[in-house]
Formats: sequence, C-alpha cells, structure tokens
Amino acid sequence: MALYSEVVMDHFMHPRNVGVIENADGIGQVGNAKCGDIMKIYLKIENDIIEDVKFETFGCGSAIASSSMATEMIKGKPLSEALTLTNKAVAEALDGLPVHKVHCSVLAEEAIKSAVKDYYDKNGIAYDPKLFPDCEHCEHCE
Repeated sequence: MALYSEVVMDHFMHPRNVGVIENADGIGQVGNAKCGDIMKIYLKIENDIIEDVKFETFGCGSAIASSSMATEMIKGKPLSEALTLTNKAVAEALDGLPVHKVHCSVLAEEAIKSAVKDYYDKNGIAYDPKLFPDCEHCEHCE
C-alpha cells in the first residue's frame, strides 16, 4: 500500500490556490515547532463570502496538499461555513494522511481560522473567542 493517496500526491504535485493576495482582507499564519511547517492563508472576502483564497506553505508534501485541499474546500463559501472546516474533513478529502502527518491537516484548519479571526479583528466584528484556539498552547505544538 502506498504511503500517500493519489489525491494527496495530486494536490502536492499540482497545488491549487498557491500565492499571495495583495491587500487581503484576512491573513492567518501558523506553524508547527516540531516539524518546521509554516502555513500562511490569505482571504479576500465580499459580503461574508470567501471570494478568493491563496496560501503559501513551507513544509512537506502533506502540508502542501493539506493547504491546497483546505483552500479548495472553503473557496466560495460563507465565513461561517469556513469556520466549521475540521482537520478531519481535510484529511478525509485527501483520502487520508499517515498518522505522523495528521498535524498538517490540523495546521490547515488553524491557518484558516487564524485568517478569519484576522478579518474579524480588522473589521471590528464580534466573535466567540472559543472559535479560535490559541495555537501557541495547543497539544500538537508542544
């Protein structure tokens, strides 16, 4: 059995939504101190809808594939729906990740939430802080 699914390999070899959005409405950056992966997500939001999303990821193939898949899953969606995206959903959409690479899908979820939080903060939009975990103290980073 192959270590990575065909879907993971496709999103690694042909990532979607790579790049930077100039004047992004929300930017989120997260990293994993253990493996060195860093993800940055850029959002362009219009009428509460994610009109465009881009990412820059420094990391392994699983990190790049997770970023690519996660951006595909939230593009064109309302912010409220993007906030419900879970690392499990990203991993499932990739047809699975090896156990030691699941943290890559966690980073994708956290980067999106961080970008949405940035948008809310920049625009003075009230939110429930429980929706945005403190990544510096989450278990996968320690």
